[in-house]
Amino acid sequence: MRASFERSELLRLLGPATKPVEARNTIPVLANILLSVTPSADGITDGTVSITGTDLDIRITTTGAAKVAEPGAVTVDAKRFEDIVRKLPAGAEIAVSTEPNTLIVKAGRSRFKLPTLPVEDFPDITVGEFDATFTADVAALFKPVQYAMSDEQTRYYLCGVYFHVADGKLRAVATTGHVLAQHDGPAAEHFAGIIVPRKVVPLVPPGEVTVSVSASKVRFAAPGIEVVSKVIDGTYPDYQRVIPRGNDKVARVDRAALAAANDRVATVVSERGRAVKLSFTAGAVVLSTRNEANEAQDELAAEYASAPIDIGFQTGYVASTLAAFSGETVEIAMNDPGSPAIFRDGGPLLAIIMPMRV
Repeated sequence: MRASFERSELLRLLGPATKPVEARNTIPVLANILLSVTPSADGITDGTVSITGTDLDIRITTTGAAKVAEPGAVTVDAKRFEDIVRKLPAGAEIAVSTEPNTLIVKAGRSRFKLPTLPVEDFPDITVGEFDATFTADVAALFKPVQYAMSDEQTRYYLCGVYFHVADGKLRAVATTGHVLAQHDGPAAEHFAGIIVPRKVVPLVPPGEVTVSVSASKVRFAAPGIEVVSKVIDGTYPDYQRVIPRGNDKVARVDRAALAAANDRVATVVSERGRAVKLSFTAGAVVLSTRNEANEAQDELAAEYASAPIDIGFQTGYVASTLAAFSGETVEIAMNDPGSPAIFRDGGPLLAIIMPMRV
């Protein structure tokens, strides 16, 4: 292998490709990236470089331009190689070449020798067929529900986003059991729903991607990047059963003002898990909370014409739920102080917060 790269291009490719790589591994090759270069067909234009990182559950491959004198592939320590590239001066041209079990890296007067491992030892989790393929802006679909993903490993099937088709549209759902978010996207053909792991959700490339799904894995492909991941092997709960149908006490509040008021009253409590009480009366909502000798209260204008109601929520859930919406006004539909409340802003996102005693 003999090739050279612009430093900025190499850093751009290394960023996503190294995300799955963990420095400490019982399998040494998993600490490495797979670096592969291919010359152009005409021998005149730039060739291509691909960089792949994996942890056996996620595999990310990025591709870009390189000047390739001799094709080849090698696996090299991901962190060390990325650190070297990052510490070289801006605008540097980086040349790589191989010797037996060694990668030589040169830039200007700097020279490095890094040990390598056999390419054939590098695992490939992309083998196998996919059941369905389509295009969609999946990152935009997932973004509003990410906050509701669980990190409780005992309920591993909640530690991700349930990606499926409902009512003829793509839908993303996430829940901790205390808060739930559901976001609908464009029309789509039916496919068997999958649970995308929480570690993968923020790695989905932005914009339109080609999505391929099967019962065991999912692939998100865009120009210059491919993300392949195993899906969570579990059954997602019937989330629609917890969505209330009869919440007829409806309040409309300025979303930014409500978020700011929640943040202010939360100042006096020492834990994000503390409750804030929302007291709705005609034309107003009062937020209040207390912790030992500390008390706070804030009042906002609200569109509300039903019977007065007091309902408590965890301050952290209120903050993260309101942040997921983009509309100016949020609608809160309630039934009674012990039942979950529905949050909407007129768009495709629906959120539910379970109440707390106050």
